[in-house]
Amino acid sequence: MSGGQTMRAVRCVEREVRVVDVERPSGDGVRVHVRACGICGSDLHMLDLEMLSVIPGHEFAGVLDDGTPVAIEPLDPCGACDVCRSGRYNLCPRGTEMIFGVGRDGGMAQEVIVPERSLVPLPRGLEPASAFLCEPLAVALHGLRRVGLRGDERVVVIGGGAIGQCAVACAVAAGCETALVARHDHQRACGEKLGAVGVEGTYDVVIDAAGTSSAAEQAVGLARPAGRMLLLGTYWGGMELPGFELAMKEVDVVPANIYGQLGVSRDFDAAAVLLGARPAIADAIITHRMPLEAAAEAFRTARDRSAGSIKVVLEP
Repeated sequence: MSGGQTMRAVRCVEREVRVVDVERPSGDGVRVHVRACGICGSDLHMLDLEMLSVIPGHEFAGVLDDGTPVAIEPLDPCGACDVCRSGRYNLCPRGTEMIFGVGRDGGMAQEVIVPERSLVPLPRGLEPASAFLCEPLAVALHGLRRVGLRGDERVVVIGGGAIGQCAVACAVAAGCETALVARHDHQRACGEKLGAVGVEGTYDVVIDAAGTSSAAEQAVGLARPAGRMLLLGTYWGGMELPGFELAMKEVDVVPANIYGQLGVSRDFDAAAVLLGARPAIADAIITHRMPLEAAAEAFRTARDRSAGSIKVVLEP
């Protein structure tokens, strides 16, 4: 547990990653002592665009003051608007302001204060050191829920980064024959560990986890007639779709945005259960663990696919 009035945290200044002393968080909520925080591809994009004016990190897990281990759903929606009351609080008008690590201080620090609603109980045996992966897994589970995935369907995932690997893990867990298209050998090897097979024929569900126009075009090409296409990546540079082929096949395009809740079941809770039941997911996806003080090196490693990185995690 950190003491005193200050703590160590990551700050990004003019595209440079630094670790500095900042005031310990105070105010309403529950104090979380961070044990692990993943570096997401969106963190790299926001760093390049100089959008990180807060402490970054939206994939994090830790322990409470009493030692209880938790993952954190990094959202603080209003809870009162129509979309919040329907369980689709990911669409709350608060927008990025409600996201820890994007619009408010996040998990690349020794401590964070979050609302009680953000706490995600962990199943026995799942440690915070791996439980930060609940965040990208919840992204994948939310998308598969949106696209109405059934266990008897064939799935192909395009993109071998962490989100793509999480999509593979979730589709395999659902019972689907799942293929992976990835650029790098280490990404394909990770997919194989998670149960992915080679690409053959066309698919009921195609998932673009790369977030590029070329990946979207490839996804449409791999979709069967009347198939479904899930947009799981983030299109930082916009997107173009092959309209003629899309229309001729009548492929349904389904966008997905982070995670939410259906009835009493949160995508995040389902992610924790899945990760607890299948620890091999974390073993395959987490490639690098570094101390918080090595944040600058960790960001460079996360950006460098030649380093064999898929998920790089900081451990305060």
